[in-house]
Amino acid sequence: MKSLAPERIELAKVPERHVDFVTASELTRLLASPSGSDEKSLRDKAILETLFSTGLRVSELCALTRDSIDLSSDEFSIRGKGGKVRVVFLSDAAKSAIKAYLAVRKDMEDALFVKTGSENKKKGDTGPLTRRSVERIVKQCATKAGIMSKKVTPHVIRHSFATDLLSNGADLRSVQALLGHANIATTQIYTHVTDTHLRSIHKQFHNKKK
Repeated sequence: MKSLAPERIELAKVPERHVDFVTASELTRLLASPSGSDEKSLRDKAILETLFSTGLRVSELCALTRDSIDLSSDEFSIRGKGGKVRVVFLSDAAKSAIKAYLAVRKDMEDALFVKTGSENKKKGDTGPLTRRSVERIVKQCATKAGIMSKKVTPHVIRHSFATDLLSNGADLRSVQALLGHANIATTQIYTHVTDTHLRSIHKQFHNKKK
């Protein structure tokens, strides 16, 4: 059977990946939305601060245990996609939020983030939050923050983590390592919304002949 020459093979075109992100003011409102002192509010606040501080995937967040984080340190290791281990970092805000949440926990669950109150099917029943549970929490917080025109998910907060770093001068390779991307091309999708140099060039030189 005659084989087709490689140069004659047409590969299917993969559409460019769209990046959803929230503005700086929307992010501030989102992080501030869980404002109560009850266990659920403190947990939700800790979840949002941890997601934004570390850029964790939602599956990585759900897998965290109390023992996996040393709150006397600013960093901890996480096993991500493909079993690859990377180091992520906790901001002071994230550490403070986690401490406040753990201080009111009465259960003996190993998981860092657990179901509480009305989320439990049975009274006294606890268990680690699922991916769907975290997505629901983020959506509720976004609604409370008045972000109605965008679909805000844990992955959008991961996007915000990346764009925040790049906008403030972090290099692409470092952001790739922090996100746990195997390929830098995956990280490059964020550059079109963070290239402040190109924005300033456009403002400086565009349409000057008036």
